[in-house]
Amino acid sequence: MAFEFQKPPNWTFIAGQFIDITLPNQSETDGEGNKRGFSVASAPYEEAIMITTRMRDTAFKRVLKSEALETEAKIEGPFGDLTLHENAARPAVLLTGGIGVTTFRSIIFQATHLKLRHRIVLFYSNRRPEDAAFLTELHALQQANPNYTLVATMTDMKDSKQSWDGETRQIDAELLAKYADATKNAIYYITGPPGMVKGLQAMLAGTGVSRDDVRVEEYTGY
Repeated sequence: MAFEFQKPPNWTFIAGQFIDITLPNQSETDGEGNKRGFSVASAPYEEAIMITTRMRDTAFKRVLKSEALETEAKIEGPFGDLTLHENAARPAVLLTGGIGVTTFRSIIFQATHLKLRHRIVLFYSNRRPEDAAFLTELHALQQANPNYTLVATMTDMKDSKQSWDGETRQIDAELLAKYADATKNAIYYITGPPGMVKGLQAMLAGTGVSRDDVRVEEYTGY
């Protein structure tokens, strides 16, 4: 689910950053508390602050889902430095799965809005198209930004009710090699749960990518 908040006056952030949200006067709580960190899925040029999350059965998310429109929330931040590098001569390769795409939605939409010259390739893994947040708009954005390529892969289509003629393997060295011409001399960005992040880091190291060219953000507490 996606939730939108009004931007506070003069509040700014850089695409790729995250915020902490506190819901005051929660009707219920649990051991995880009343504060959560969320990547900002909206781009800085967009009017609202949008967050997107998987709806786990926690007190915070039950309250968030049921809050009335115009409920006030406390926002702290922005935080984080998983932001697009400045040297447009080097491609940006974005590796993620599931809800980890929220950070990259902000980056890609902002780069398109500013007409940045960066070559951007997003590798986006899900089990099925039904599970893939923002898939339709991330695909359509390629028409507006010729420097951006989406490589979506669906790894478990047996229970899908949709057709899929794209990639079906996990994000691995062979999949990256297939797009080597677009990713040469790239800087790599990884988001997702800790296990996925560590696996992708190891995969890149195995292909000879320098640790200096890899930037990561782990998502915990989905």
